[in-house]
Amino acid sequence: MTKILIAEDAEDIRELLSFKLKAAGYEVHTVGDGESAVALAKSILPDLVVLDWMMPRMNGLDACIALRSDPNFRSVPIMFLTAKGQEIDVERGFSAGVDDYVVKPFSPRELVHRIDALLARTRSASIEAFIARTNT
Repeated sequence: MTKILIAEDAEDIRELLSFKLKAAGYEVHTVGDGESAVALAKSILPDLVVLDWMMPRMNGLDACIALRSDPNFRSVPIMFLTAKGQEIDVERGFSAGVDDYVVKPFSPRELVHRIDALLARTRSASIEAFIARTNT
């Protein structure tokens, strides 16, 4: 089953995302801060990570940078779900290595579709890389 890690300090948003993603067939793990997100990610090796930016103990930007510095997470899709919607924030997020950026308030249905699309692109790229390696 595809594993998704959600790092969000607002409990109501964590619960909503967990409910929607479980209903979509995903295995969901949640934490409330960035430090726990990095630790749990290294433990469970999720297929996708959703990070809030503004969290205690370690913000989402630093968590993203920490994950991207680990070779195990260079190709794992990371999505920001944050209230920080200014252009400079979006640029900083993509520069840190996020694959998608969703600004709150958000549509839970759209978020699930974005996650589906990110995972599909990642799987497709992995299959293409595997085929390329086996044909050389």
